[in-house]
Order: sequence, then C-alpha cells, then structure tokens
Amino acid sequence: MNRTLLVEQLPSLRRYARALTGNSWAADDLVQDTLERACAKWRLWVVGSDLRAWLFTLMHNLYMSQRRAARVALNSVSIDELESELQAPSINSDDPLDISRCLQRLPADQRAVLLLVVLEDLSYKEAAKVLAIPMGTVMSRLSRARSRLRELMEAGRPVPGQSVTGQPTALRRMK
Repeated sequence: MNRTLLVEQLPSLRRYARALTGNSWAADDLVQDTLERACAKWRLWVVGSDLRAWLFTLMHNLYMSQRRAARVALNSVSIDELESELQAPSINSDDPLDISRCLQRLPADQRAVLLLVVLEDLSYKEAAKVLAIPMGTVMSRLSRARSRLRELMEAGRPVPGQSVTGQPTALRRMK
C-alpha cells in the first residue's frame, strides 16, 4: 500500500465525515473505521482509478451501516425508558439555525449528495459512482437538498407581514 496516497486524502475524508455526522468525535471514528477498512481491502482498489472516490464510497457505506445499526439498537429500547430524553430542547424561534444544524436536518441521502458535490467538489458522475446510484438521482437529490437547505436557513428570518417578535403587523389599507 502506498501510504502517501492515503495520507493525502485525510483532509477530504475528515471534512466529509464531519459534515456527514455533525460531530467531531463521530467524524474521527468514521475516518478511522474507513482507513481500517481501506487497509483491509486495499487489494480491491484498482491502481490508476480514483482513490478519493473509492475512499468516499467506503466511508459512505460505513456511515449508512452505522446508521442502520443505530436504528436497530433504538428499536430495541423501550420508549418509557427514554421519556425524559425525548423532550425537545427549547429553541428560540428568533434565532436562525446555523448551516451545520441545517445540514443535519436534511435526509441522509440528500446530505451525502450535497456534501460530495458542493463540499468535496465531485462531479455528478463521480458522486453517482461513490453512492452507487444513477446520475439522474444525484441531480434530483441535489436539487431537493438545496431547496430544503434554503428553506431551513430562511426559517430563522422574519416573515414579511410579521414583526421581529413573530406577531402579525397591522396592515394599512391604501387607495
């Protein structure tokens, strides 16, 4: 294995993992798991092919597997045991959400496409290969992700016809 090739990809892997997970500890774990899998399956990488895309594919598959495993684990816990933890934190509706929190509110499939194309600057074709989906699906998910992200980011802004406190403003009749 050429260690230099792998080390050159670390910043991109960390950036993508951090954006996927929204948590630096989970991102570091995901990068570590990705590197372990890459080392174990190094013989499967075709020399001359895009190493970055191959690593992103490994990372994406690991991330989705971890999400499925977490979902299964949550299904086995009684909701009565978690009642105190399920209460939503109070959020001041006047505070806009930051981009990281908005990204985490996107569906995982849309977030993955958005991050690969926008953050990692992969082409639609490369993103389709990483995610093992058709290029049309990449374009569709990207469009929906951008629209939803725009909605989430604008959610904190005052709506026309409302004051900053959220109360309707009085409308004047003009002739």
